[in-house]
Amino acid sequence: MAGLIDFVNVSTDGFETSPVVDALAGLRANEARYFKNKYALDFVTKPAAEAPELVDYVNRVLAERDINFASKPLEVTDMLIEGVRWTYVFYESGLSVNVLYALEDGGKRAVGFKLSMGMDVPIELASKFKFVRQKSKLAGEIRGSYFVIKGKY
Repeated sequence: MAGLIDFVNVSTDGFETSPVVDALAGLRANEARYFKNKYALDFVTKPAAEAPELVDYVNRVLAERDINFASKPLEVTDMLIEGVRWTYVFYESGLSVNVLYALEDGGKRAVGFKLSMGMDVPIELASKFKFVRQKSKLAGEIRGSYFVIKGKY
């Protein structure tokens, strides 16, 4: 569902090809709720095909750990909040990748992975990361992991 993401009435628009469509839509809504509650910011996505530069940016950061996902990117968003750039890519497999990148040197910089309920850990991450579980009213159970970014992007 390109556009404003509603976390009250969760929509699967844009994710119809995902094998975990409902869980992925819930994960997207969970992120929307976070940004609305924490920053009073609306979470707005667009189809990945309309913003290939965002997918390329996330891929450049992932290359730091030799990670390249085979899954198709479906939706993306990019926000600047209090000097921190947040970039999200939602993949057909049910994976969400976010890059948190402080523009000021010495700030927080990390890549976060969230797995939708029902999806297997992607082979690209299976041997490199351990995942913790988090309960979500919108997404069921989310498994997540992250790594700290070393390079400059």
